[in-house]
Amino acid sequence: MNGSSWSRFAQRSGYSGLLLATFATSPAALAEIKASDCANAAKYSESRRGSAMLVMQNGRTIFEHYANDGSANRRWPIFSGTKSFWGIAALAAVQEGLFRLDDPVSDTITEWKSDPRKSQITIRQLLSQIDGIEGASHLQRPSIRDRNAMAIGLPSEAEPGSAFIYGPSHLQIFSELLRRRLRGRSVISYFEAHVSNRLGLRDLKYKKDARGNPLPATGFELTAREWARLGELVIGNGNYHRRQIVPSNLLREAFVGSQANPAYGLTLWLNQGAPNGREADMERMLDLPWQNVQWPGVCICKDAPADMVVALGSHYQRLFIIPSLKAVIVRQGSGGNFSDARFLRLILGRTS
Repeated sequence: MNGSSWSRFAQRSGYSGLLLATFATSPAALAEIKASDCANAAKYSESRRGSAMLVMQNGRTIFEHYANDGSANRRWPIFSGTKSFWGIAALAAVQEGLFRLDDPVSDTITEWKSDPRKSQITIRQLLSQIDGIEGASHLQRPSIRDRNAMAIGLPSEAEPGSAFIYGPSHLQIFSELLRRRLRGRSVISYFEAHVSNRLGLRDLKYKKDARGNPLPATGFELTAREWARLGELVIGNGNYHRRQIVPSNLLREAFVGSQANPAYGLTLWLNQGAPNGREADMERMLDLPWQNVQWPGVCICKDAPADMVVALGSHYQRLFIIPSLKAVIVRQGSGGNFSDARFLRLILGRTS
């Protein structure tokens, strides 16, 4: 799809803020991140209960730090950072021809055909969490026997495309859609064959229910180095160590925000509101009732490049990916009064 046709598509579909078709930037944008600035950021992170920090640029590690209770080999929960891996799996499935992003979900989950709202929901809206379905945080309870069945039966709270309602329900519904499209093949086996194995990730925690359905919204535990591999895939335009996982044109689909939330693409957070947007703590905003949150105009850090995308997990687990700087930054910890914007300014040497 060329630039003009993609622009027309975005306008028709209610999506906004498309990043450039490639991550090509001027040489001046490729600033070198300094180890001394990373050290200042590490001190700040550790003072806010940070446990691990990793900074890579141009394919090499330029800074790595672990607090007293951490090590390079310790896996740490990434919570909702798990979602972004399943977003990549969705794009891999599009590439394989299992479905298209703008297909109605009801083509597969036919129980929705008679529902005036649910019948209009697209797969893209599921992955962008703007389908209007209840977020349903209770889906994460381990006692639930069949999360997929519970998820597809959840009520609609808003018209599709009109509201960003964060929660595990959307990816759980997608998991059921993928299961049906695979016609007997295992969803987890598909994910491993198309994503995790290609990234060299093994022994992941899927938090399966009694029916064997994975919980795509959360659960993975990774070392900082392991999590950084997803960042390397993005920097590589869909390739990881010369292995194509998703084509670059499909990967770009993940970097398109919606009108309801321009700061969220397909399972990845976006900084495209920079430098003029208002900085926001995304975790705190997600704690508010969805009806009370205004997402348009927000950014993660005004002083970070607008092409930065972020995989975000609770308690300030972060994977920052900055294609224009060819940089991948991992921060892991256990909560604390942490600021993404301050952390990034320290790393990028923009604190004056």
